Amino acid sequence: MYPRIMSKPKGRIRIEWSEKFAYAIGLIVTDGNLSPDGRHISFSSKDKELIYHFLLALEIPDQRIRKKTSGYTGKTDAFVIQFSDVLFYRFLLEIGLMPNKSKVMKRIIVPDECFSHFIRGLFDGDGTSFSYWDPRWKSSFMFYTAFASASHEFLYWLRNEISFRYGIIGHISTSQGEHTRQLRFAKKSSIALQDVMYKNANNFYLKRKYLKITSAMSIIPPLQ
Repeated sequence: MYPRIMSKPKGRIRIEWSEKFAYAIGLIVTDGNLSPDGRHISFSSKDKELIYHFLLALEIPDQRIRKKTSGYTGKTDAFVIQFSDVLFYRFLLEIGLMPNKSKVMKRIIVPDECFSHFIRGLFDGDGTSFSYWDPRWKSSFMFYTAFASASHEFLYWLRNEISFRYGIIGHISTSQGEHTRQLRFAKKSSIALQDVMYKNANNFYLKRKYLKITSAMSIIPPLQ
């Protein structure tokens, strides 16, 4: 009886750091999932535009997009893609991702030259911005950029990395009883962070979030 020849797994994803690849990694960190089977990766979002950005960033535009239906309303509330790639799965483990990552993720290994694009992926996934006029002071317009995560250790790591790399200071919310915390950047820090995130973005960003930011920033006086 001849011995069985074991073929090496073939990768579908080209594993090579670039601006768009780092952006896709940021999306996986927020809205992606690694199956316990050691080979399947999925990504879901309510924004179909974000799904397309993800597929183009990983150079798999022909991947089938499925609709995710809510068990409560019966309506489509998200879009999902899933694919199998053992080599890419192993790579994700090596840089810090894991199955059931939400509360236990600590840090992600990303090259310096790609880190700003990774941040933009995080922002398009679980980030938000908000602004308002503060009634306590005359003509005081407040503007914040925030990143949410159930892993407090990951948020502390992200805060330290952004501070070390770009000199931009953020603060982590400490509300009692919350499972998810936010890393927040106030007005001046937000402006600096937006410059970092959207530099050389090459159209890999969620337009509705970008328009919301630019709209809010247009209100801020130059010297405020």
